[in-house]
Amino acid sequence: MMSRDTVRLCLAEIFGTFTLVFAGTGAIVINDTHGGAITHVGIALTFGLVVMAMIYTVGDVSGAHLNPAVSLGFWASGRLPASRLPRYLISQIIGALSASALLKLLYPTHATLGATLPAGQPWQSFLLEVVLTGILMVVVLTVSSGPKERGLTAGLVVGAVIALEAMFAGPECGASMNPVRSLGPALLSGHGEHLWIYLTAPILGAFGGVGLHRGLQ
Repeated sequence: MMSRDTVRLCLAEIFGTFTLVFAGTGAIVINDTHGGAITHVGIALTFGLVVMAMIYTVGDVSGAHLNPAVSLGFWASGRLPASRLPRYLISQIIGALSASALLKLLYPTHATLGATLPAGQPWQSFLLEVVLTGILMVVVLTVSSGPKERGLTAGLVVGAVIALEAMFAGPECGASMNPVRSLGPALLSGHGEHLWIYLTAPILGAFGGVGLHRGLQ
């Protein structure tokens, strides 16, 4: 039987990841269905703002990873025990799939449900996702203590980096930086043709970010 702390951690990651994917990809879907009313800038800000909000909401419970690449990065950095890693990954997958399933129910005719797809060459998106996630991981590790963010500014800093990266790289690669953010829409919409990019590149980027962060210490 799971302990109360484990249940709280799993619920925090399910809720946080659900909210991230529902709000972020929901902004893409609604932008498409309402003639670009939200705009690319609005979508980028949505992703940044929802991550910021979730850090302040569940950061004290689970660290608000909301992202398998971040959880794997914490594990690689020695801040997250291997025994706890599956709880994060499974919870994040559940949260993301639930969000995409709800969007599918709300917008059954939308073609992609906000899936991340390369605008140019796949290798360009792959490299962009590696670099973007590496930068994100360095920032997350810098503003965290153990597997959790610390201080009042952590949410602002991490949310701002995500919004910034989505702002300039989103039109090219989608600026996913998060395997489950891409997994949910891909599975529910059937657009998994480039999913390998968004499952592998963020994880490689996170490991690279861990190495860079060590070098900066």
